[in-house]
Amino acid sequence: MNPPLTAPVPRSHPDELVVGFVSISDRASSGTYQDEGIPALRDWFGKTLTSPWQSVERLIPDEQALISRTLIELVDVAGCDLVLTTGGTGPARRDVTPEATLAVGTKEMPGFGEQMRQVSLHFVPTAILSRQVAVIRETPSRAALIVNLPGQPRAIRETLEGLRDVEGRTVVQGVFAAIPYCIDLIGGPYIETDDAIVRAFRPKNAIRPKPAPTV
Repeated sequence: MNPPLTAPVPRSHPDELVVGFVSISDRASSGTYQDEGIPALRDWFGKTLTSPWQSVERLIPDEQALISRTLIELVDVAGCDLVLTTGGTGPARRDVTPEATLAVGTKEMPGFGEQMRQVSLHFVPTAILSRQVAVIRETPSRAALIVNLPGQPRAIRETLEGLRDVEGRTVVQGVFAAIPYCIDLIGGPYIETDDAIVRAFRPKNAIRPKPAPTV
């Protein structure tokens, strides 16, 4: 979708999040059908984040070496703080996203995959077939979080946001609630969200005070 990068993506603000969206699909990348993963992520971030952000996007086939190279490019060259992939996490032979992700990580973050499957199991028993993983990739100068998400737009939203009952109370936490603090801990920008969609959880001593309103 975009030409190879040779330098970090310029930021308009020190706390601007640079996030990579990677949709992994043989058929979508060949033009057989329209990709839905990246538009779903772009739409969700636009509604959810209240702090500045920009995306670097890639649509690629289910090729393990290419997936790994793309993740490395987005972290090491583009300077992404967060990379979210969609697709390629099932048991089919061509589903190699978890293997490609684990190959570039320096720390595995198993809680993300566990929680995403917990959310999805509220809808379908086949959620146990999902092999989503998350890792931290560290370089000498920086680090980034990489998370595998489901491929369908509805499942992407559900796993990011979690589930609420008819009265708006949280039934199962989505994974994005923990992502802003994770990015804090690895030295990334301070991410803020619309609490009505997903509340970013941080310990009290990690919460920045809101700026005073200007008169």
